[in-house]
Amino acid sequence: MYKRSREEYERACQYLPGGVNSPARAFSSVRQQPLFIDRAEDSRIYDIDGNEYIDFVSSWGPMLFGHCQQDVIAAVADQLKRGTSFGAPTIVETEMAAEIVELIPSVDRVRMVNSGTEATMSALRLARGYTGRDKVIKFTGNYHGHGDSFLIKAGSGPATLGLPDSPGVPEELARLTISVPYNNKDYVEKVFQEQGEEIAAVILEPVAANMGVVPPRDNFLEFLREITEEYGTVLIFDEVITGFRLAPGGAQQYYGVEADLTCLGKIIGAGLPVGAYGGKEEIMDEVAPVGPVYQAGTLSGNPLAMAAGYQMMKLIQQEGVYDRLEDKSSYLASGIKKEISKLEIPCSINRVGSLISLFFTGTEVVDYQTASSSDTELYADYFQGMLKRGIYLAPSQFEAMFVSLKHSQEDLDTTIRAAGEVLQEISKG
Repeated sequence: MYKRSREEYERACQYLPGGVNSPARAFSSVRQQPLFIDRAEDSRIYDIDGNEYIDFVSSWGPMLFGHCQQDVIAAVADQLKRGTSFGAPTIVETEMAAEIVELIPSVDRVRMVNSGTEATMSALRLARGYTGRDKVIKFTGNYHGHGDSFLIKAGSGPATLGLPDSPGVPEELARLTISVPYNNKDYVEKVFQEQGEEIAAVILEPVAANMGVVPPRDNFLEFLREITEEYGTVLIFDEVITGFRLAPGGAQQYYGVEADLTCLGKIIGAGLPVGAYGGKEEIMDEVAPVGPVYQAGTLSGNPLAMAAGYQMMKLIQQEGVYDRLEDKSSYLASGIKKEISKLEIPCSINRVGSLISLFFTGTEVVDYQTASSSDTELYADYFQGMLKRGIYLAPSQFEAMFVSLKHSQEDLDTTIRAAGEVLQEISKG
């Protein structure tokens, strides 16, 4: 069934560390070798062995309108004829930036970069330069890319691989990062009381999506907004995943809380390599060449990525986009939850908008500690069973399902039915 993928993986291991270019693509935690994908269209992907799958990875989030959306393809093809990169300003960069500024009220200026990691690294440097402080608060289980300051009790890949920290991160730098429990106001308040005048920034995923989907609770975001204002600390929302997925204005519109700096990625490139960070004018004016905080990138604002992203910005503003996403996602999560209720199996589901996670724990998942109570071996069984039934999920307990507008009613019903069958098999041991 996966013969060519196995052969290609063996070959890839000769040239790439672990045979992959990102640990998130490794299938080791689900006791398999990764599939090699040949093509994709709408809600489906096809591996090199000719197998077809309903795709809930969606390139880890960008494919809000499914794969090979025709307006996006046409925009990229048109730009491709005129050149792939110039290392000089283009009109489409400005048009793209104007759309972001229009849609996210807390963003007055935006700087394009090439990845979510680059966006978060740059935003943190800017916060430190703006405040003149060095320390940063992050939340255990939140993942902000592989920058040195962020690989302290990170989620997602490190959690999957059993690496809560990473060799190569200097202890001196690690000491500047204060990792606190997500959704824990008392802990945050205590840290600010003790070190508030030294803290440059608080950075978080407004909806955690790299320890599985974990929503903020008990007005946690509002609390962070208030305490950072009190101490003159920059509040950074990492909306690489939630930006333009939960609402046209991202999690900030969804929850009604504005950040000082916002990091974006994924959807703003429609699947092409991209990232961005933006925020209040007085903070962004500290970025070179206007201010002293240096950040640059040869391929930043790449015209292919900007052409694709600009089309996405237009598409998400169509009437009913987020209502339809909500309907599809609610239907899917409710259907799987109903299947769980028929069985005696420790499972729970978290959903925010079109982000869904099924946790193999009977405990309500509200932070990294409760997420970590999940049985990863059971998830591996679930993953394998779903894959055999043509459902492509993230190869990790600690990731999200991404629902797209191209997931049809038939896709959703097929997925719910498959989940019921697999969960029943698991419950029988």
